Amino acid sequence: MTYPWPDQPEPSAEEVAARVRTEQDGTVLLIRMTRPEKHNAIDAAMTRGLDAALDRLDDDPGLRCGVLLGGDRAFCAGTDVAVGPGAPTPRGGNYGVVARRRRTPLLAAVEGIAYGGGFELALACDLVVASRAARFGLPEVGLGLVANCGALFRTPRALTPAVAKRLLLTGDPIDAARAHELGLVTDLAEPGGAEAVARQVAQRIAERSPAAVSATLAAVDSAVLEADARGWADTDAAVAAIVDGPERAEGLAAFAERRPPHWA
Repeated sequence: MTYPWPDQPEPSAEEVAARVRTEQDGTVLLIRMTRPEKHNAIDAAMTRGLDAALDRLDDDPGLRCGVLLGGDRAFCAGTDVAVGPGAPTPRGGNYGVVARRRRTPLLAAVEGIAYGGGFELALACDLVVASRAARFGLPEVGLGLVANCGALFRTPRALTPAVAKRLLLTGDPIDAARAHELGLVTDLAEPGGAEAVARQVAQRIAERSPAAVSATLAAVDSAVLEADARGWADTDAAVAAIVDGPERAEGLAAFAERRPPHWA
């Protein structure tokens, strides 16, 4: 279930291209979010760009791995709450990413903050490479929202239920070292080095048997498919419980006005 956001005009091809850029490095596709002035917050144009890039990753037989990248200071700050992320896409769901069943492995290379939907993008990837300066957080409860792009069930799986509750109920972030210790981050890099390390890992995957990698990924994903279906249903129920309430409106108004929220 998505939140009701203001109507947005369909983004132009130029807007989509400006939000997400792709680069092919041999058989590895680099997918880079490029909205630094908004810390890569996701609007309709970015959703369309991510969806198109991931369609390409899965549909091009010459591609064997993908790397999702942000900027130096921010991987992604999540939904642009001023305008919303645009409509879910048929193949990818929210952001064009988080509900997608992929055939090709995808790594996240995280520098800086991965907050809210940005964290959920990372959780939707197969592996997470992060610099020691990276931070992961789920601040939705401070806005009168619940995380609706997979964090409610993927965070307990990636970390532990207790740590997931700590993040989800307080909105407080954790750093990359802690995320690595708990198993979310597979590879740690020095600040500024996440992309280089992710490229190395992606190349290692790309050198392996494409058929074997694809079959392995499908088998691992199938093991959690039933749990994911229940997780999405529970997420929809959580969103429905707050979507029309006064606290969501107050949280978003407080954020826009840069003041603390006043809960009823």
